[in-house]
Amino acid sequence: MEDWLEPCLDAEEMRSTDRWAIDQQGVPSLELMEAAGRAIAEAVAEGAGTDRIAVVCGKGNNGGDGLVAARHLSEMGFEVEVLLLGPPNQLSDDAKANLDRLSGGREVGPADLPGALAGCDAIVDAIFGTGFAGAPRDPAAAAIEAINDADARVVAADIASGVNASTGEVEGHAVRADATVTFHSSKLGHWILPGKGHTGELRVAPIGIPDGAPVTAKAGLIDPRVIELAPHRVAGSTKFTSGQVVIVGGSRGLTGAVCMAASAAIRTGAGYATVAVPFDLEAIFEIKLTEVMSVGVSSREGRLRLAASEQILEACERAACVVLGSGMGREQSTQRLARELAERIEAPLVIDADGLNAHAGQMEKLAEREAPTVLTPHEGELARLLKTDSDAIKAKRLDSVREATKLSGRDRPAQG
Repeated sequence: MEDWLEPCLDAEEMRSTDRWAIDQQGVPSLELMEAAGRAIAEAVAEGAGTDRIAVVCGKGNNGGDGLVAARHLSEMGFEVEVLLLGPPNQLSDDAKANLDRLSGGREVGPADLPGALAGCDAIVDAIFGTGFAGAPRDPAAAAIEAINDADARVVAADIASGVNASTGEVEGHAVRADATVTFHSSKLGHWILPGKGHTGELRVAPIGIPDGAPVTAKAGLIDPRVIELAPHRVAGSTKFTSGQVVIVGGSRGLTGAVCMAASAAIRTGAGYATVAVPFDLEAIFEIKLTEVMSVGVSSREGRLRLAASEQILEACERAACVVLGSGMGREQSTQRLARELAERIEAPLVIDADGLNAHAGQMEKLAEREAPTVLTPHEGELARLLKTDSDAIKAKRLDSVREATKLSGRDRPAQG
């Protein structure tokens, strides 16, 4: 993984990390649970008032984290009630050990949960952990509903219950947390909608897992260190040595996207930027853009024509990067032009907006490109690319992105 990415784990990667710490590094699992529960308690205490705190515990180790948190909160002087969603004898071994260290804790059924949570100042969601997948069933489903209906600040242990930690997917009910305290590393489900919308403020708490786990994360969060990748101007550099960006697009009523992309290229360090735009709209771009050059190419009624391809390719010959599709429009000839340009442009390429729409159902054509290629779809554009609808994309965002990268050949290293 690039050093400007911060690893973000899925459920199996986190399980493997835990097993490595416990089995190979000799870290007692109860010590990990103790540190996790303490971190939860500290987060709850920061935002809690003087009233009652409820800790809702499932039967797994996530419930054990909640039991540790309850003990620490009690020691801090809070009034804490532990609500168990099953018989104590069904708790995991580590959770049982922490229940024994805690005075109190009662089993509650689905019908009793709303009353048990009434009047709480804060609630700890310790029902499911990162290993959960699927749709919650009672009593957990009822507990999730009751937590969401309660007028209290909700802090989730590791991940909001009902959210798939590996994908961010939610099937059925999921806790809407105000804050989530996760352990060792953030998880994919914290950052991918709809799971991201259930996470609230995210805190990553170290719990004693040593560095060096032999687990390779398949995803990462972009760190501010990525800014250092941008080349810096040096003495003697000129606009000709600092790279040219060409932006291809624009149509009647859609000139803004090209102007924004061109201005951004200049502001982020490009030596110069050129817009390749419809000839009959070129005057608009000349007025709007004072630091950018323009090339007016073959057009009709404010739309790029297929006949413009050679003019555009000539403008791209010295480009360090090309942006294709911004405000381009969906006229049939223009869409054909976008597909031809994506095939023939040899420079690194960013395909945006109508450049993406031009490839709806034809993503396989992009797999033939050898130079680096970046696709920037929103939900609707990705749905069109994959010949499905936006709701299907929203429900399974990560799977959809992975399918798109595979179809477009972006799941393999570029050869350019």
